[in-house]
Amino acid sequence: MAWEILQRVEEGGYADALLGRRLARSGPARSGLARSGLARSEATPRDQALTTQLVYGTLAWQGYLDHIIAAFSHRPPHALDAPVRTVLRLALFQMTKLTRIPDFAAVDTAVNLIKRFHGGAAVSLVNAVLRRAASGWQQVKFPARADDPIGYLATALSHPRWLVGQWVERYGIDDTEALLCVNNEPAPTVLRVNRRAIESTKLLSQLSDAGYAIHAAAYSPIACTIAGGKPEDVPGYADGLFSFQGEASQLVGFMLSPRAGERVLDACAAPGGKAMHLAEVMNDDGVIVALDTNARGLERLRRMAQRLRLTSVRPELADARTWQDGAGFDAVLADVPCSGLGTLRAHPEIKWRRTPGDIAELVRLQGEILSHVATFVRPGGALVYATCTLTDEENEAQVAGFLAAHPEFSNDDPRPYLPERARSLVGADGMLRTFPHRHGLDGFFAARLKRSNAHGIVRR
Repeated sequence: MAWEILQRVEEGGYADALLGRRLARSGPARSGLARSGLARSEATPRDQALTTQLVYGTLAWQGYLDHIIAAFSHRPPHALDAPVRTVLRLALFQMTKLTRIPDFAAVDTAVNLIKRFHGGAAVSLVNAVLRRAASGWQQVKFPARADDPIGYLATALSHPRWLVGQWVERYGIDDTEALLCVNNEPAPTVLRVNRRAIESTKLLSQLSDAGYAIHAAAYSPIACTIAGGKPEDVPGYADGLFSFQGEASQLVGFMLSPRAGERVLDACAAPGGKAMHLAEVMNDDGVIVALDTNARGLERLRRMAQRLRLTSVRPELADARTWQDGAGFDAVLADVPCSGLGTLRAHPEIKWRRTPGDIAELVRLQGEILSHVATFVRPGGALVYATCTLTDEENEAQVAGFLAAHPEFSNDDPRPYLPERARSLVGADGMLRTFPHRHGLDGFFAARLKRSNAHGIVRR
């Protein structure tokens, strides 16, 4: 299953979605690999946990693993066929980063997979590379930290060099190294308690009694970290007692803090976590217009609203850059598309896909969305701009450019709206920043902006 998923990721898929669908499948798998006998139709919880570890770990350490492959292969990793490249990475991840799988088992499994589904010269190549690596990977040389610190960090801690260079320039060597290390660890599973249905302490007690390892989170009073089993199988999920949403993401909803009866716009809403949180904050009293261009994402949003029994959320398939409406909004959330570089624990494939050119294009898109949705904010209303990334261009510079072009808006201190224990995450400039290595949270940025009462009337 891990090999199948890793090949799909190579083709452009996303690991979390592929894993979710594959592990949830109860009948025979439909892929060609599965029909041939690779993927079993059923997997025990232990099998599922190992599959997840293999997929995320192999993706997180991909650059490191490719460096080792290059030391033992006559062809560089990028020149190998995808099935060969992914099975080599998969086996080497087990050999170099796991402790309970013997090297011979990792080699034997990889060779058998290639033998059954690829054959020919690929079998000899995989066998030769892995047997040489099994006895020599610990002697592979990496760039010298003293002579090439960025090259060393990029290779040894498995991140693209351009990104490491940017972070070293911004955060320094030591802080960057700590960030890279944490990025290679699994992301925690976090749930958001639906206080309309149950109190946090009661849910904690119920799930703990049911045998789950669950703990209150550090910054959000309605966040809990949980381990064990598939999230959707946790008791109470189907009844709408909670949703799954990262803790940093929850803080964005608190920053907007709309009141009951207000009209709210969530400009980039799918798959719906923040829109649902806003509806819960408002006690489902008011209107939340949830825009997105992703029809499948909006369908997930609708199902989520039904499960949580929320009626105030109104999804609309539309582009936030051009959408029109005849009324203003008391509060607007612009949780814009971004490079996602603050979420590498949960989405490790992102770091191998992003380029500096992507960021430039995203900055343009974000600016267009922000400028357009700002026109819908009523005088005295609030606009929260948020991303899940760590680049200055998408965060501080984006907000600074917006404020310079829109004097009717000013930075508004978000601390009065945040939970007390999260207020320390707001900097002297009044903006929220979270980091995986400093706070144990995804890397998020958010700014709360307020529209003046003195600059005329907008759409109503």
